[in-house]
Amino acid sequence: MKKLIIILCTTISFAEISAQKITHKEVFSPAMNKNIKAIIITPDLKPATNYKTVYILHGYSGNPDRTVKEDLPGLSKKAQEYNTIYILPDGNYNSWYVDSPVLKDSQYQTFIGKELVDFIDKNYPTKKEKQSRGILGWSMGGYGAVNIGVTYHNTFGVVGSSCGALDFTSFGEGYKHYQVDKVLGSLESLDPKYLTDNKVELMKTAQQNYIFDCGTDDQQMIMQNRKFHEKLTDQKIQHLYIESIGDHNANYWSQSLSNQLSLFNRYFDNK
Repeated sequence: MKKLIIILCTTISFAEISAQKITHKEVFSPAMNKNIKAIIITPDLKPATNYKTVYILHGYSGNPDRTVKEDLPGLSKKAQEYNTIYILPDGNYNSWYVDSPVLKDSQYQTFIGKELVDFIDKNYPTKKEKQSRGILGWSMGGYGAVNIGVTYHNTFGVVGSSCGALDFTSFGEGYKHYQVDKVLGSLESLDPKYLTDNKVELMKTAQQNYIFDCGTDDQQMIMQNRKFHEKLTDQKIQHLYIESIGDHNANYWSQSLSNQLSLFNRYFDNK
């Protein structure tokens, strides 16, 4: 009898795991006139049930496959635990998730904020209200999550950034090194609308939840995040800001984003 129980439990456990799905898709973008790769991770979908969604944006030079294998392993288990669908779009290495004024086929703000959300909501059983939809990312993806999330504040209820690149004006040589100029042009001619600081006024009335974190040893991003935190505090914009020991690497953002996904789930459940 004991052996039967053990076998039965193991079978049930395996069935739960196998019911979770990691699907590779190509989603057509009318704005860019091309297909964009994405990974969609679902829990065990039940009939007559709608699910929360979180859009996860990788960093500079990353891709969704690396995210699943290295940056955020265990997303399938989290999808099941939190009853959430995770959507990981390909940010094309260095798109910075903007609607580029330079490259017509690099309109990632519109793609992720509008086209991809529409595709997911049409093809998956999602909860459509903004309080059940979030967006987060790290480094380049942290910038992208804030830029897209706040711009589409009627679409996303929770916005998260881990070690985000939140101030292009302090990049110095990094502005060209990380190829921001390839999609936004020179820093000297940069339209202020692409600066994260430009989102602060909108954040006052956007009715969203915000999470920002950064590693204390992250020389690239720590001061940018501290300054942005101070600006939000000065403007009395509610947000959660966290600093913890860590550098600008997968060890840091893997842990911090895991924590953020847990917080996202609490925000969703407390809406």
